Amino acid sequence: MEHAIIFGVTGQDGSHLADLLLDKGYSVTGVARRSSTDTSSRIKNILNHPQFRLIEGDITDASSVLNILKSNEYVDEIYNLAAQSHVATSFKQPALTWDITGKGCFNILQSIIDLDRYEVRFYQASSSEMFGSSYVVGEDGVKHQDENTKFLPQSPYAISKCAAHYAVRLFREAYNLHASAGILFNHEGPRRGDNFVTKKITNWVVDFHLWLKDNDIKPEFLCFSDTEIFGLQDKSFPKLRLGNVESYRDWGYAGDYVEAMWLMLQQNEPDDYVICTGETYKVRDFLDYAFQAVGLDSWENYVYIDPEFYRPAEVDFLRGNCSKAKSKLGWTPKYDLKMLVNLMIDSKLNDQLQNNARHI
Repeated sequence: MEHAIIFGVTGQDGSHLADLLLDKGYSVTGVARRSSTDTSSRIKNILNHPQFRLIEGDITDASSVLNILKSNEYVDEIYNLAAQSHVATSFKQPALTWDITGKGCFNILQSIIDLDRYEVRFYQASSSEMFGSSYVVGEDGVKHQDENTKFLPQSPYAISKCAAHYAVRLFREAYNLHASAGILFNHEGPRRGDNFVTKKITNWVVDFHLWLKDNDIKPEFLCFSDTEIFGLQDKSFPKLRLGNVESYRDWGYAGDYVEAMWLMLQQNEPDDYVICTGETYKVRDFLDYAFQAVGLDSWENYVYIDPEFYRPAEVDFLRGNCSKAKSKLGWTPKYDLKMLVNLMIDSKLNDQLQNNARHI
């Protein structure tokens, strides 16, 4: 039986990866930081799985990482998905972001060396944010980012991810480790954190849709103004507050992307791969699909553009080229953007309806 350790198992990607590995017959040790609140909601379906074990650990603490590897004598694969992953938060908490997202990767890699675990295969979650405003133009005249595009990080988060990414290359070359990094473009799904723009949009759309139904209100009768609320005389609803809706992103489904992580560690030779859909859309396109999913044709009156949500340094364009992953890993994304949005809307709608049924 293969044994894997997942750092950051309670996050979106960690929970999907744990599901995948357990389905493949692995035994999985999931590592999560201690918290005063329950953070295990994404993995509640596997908490009692006989081949899953959840333990406490902190990748910012080198001794914690070392002890985790010591206590797991037989480990085939280690996946580092732990990070302070919100870009806007990284500007407000740069030191914390560095400790978790940058330094944490070093701690794991160095522990592998210190314990002579050279046979372990290691995966690092890198990010398309590392490219910043950098891109290349292909032979077809289309702008994109691939494995050879230079990094130009535009946030403390991206800088930390760059440091971790280069650490993987260093340990791979210096110690001959089977260490690979997946440069993942934006990937979403029902398990995405509520503070990310995609989940923020889909949550709001579902809440608004149910508010209209509960109050038997037709959208055409609503009154709008320049304020942050709208509604009728005795009923109101807050507008959806967003920042830059003109940014381009390459969005995929997290459930697809963890399969690529696993495939990287099954290769004979370690390497780095861009994982993406190869399609780019504006945030406003995401809004279009989300509103259409609940039968609304236009979102402009319902959205308040708030300068508070603009980044100090914007990344305006991301579109990946995953030709290498397709040819070498045999990996292709299954979800396009419209399918992804519908999945997120349907999941949130089902959750809300179930919650309402429990309170009746």
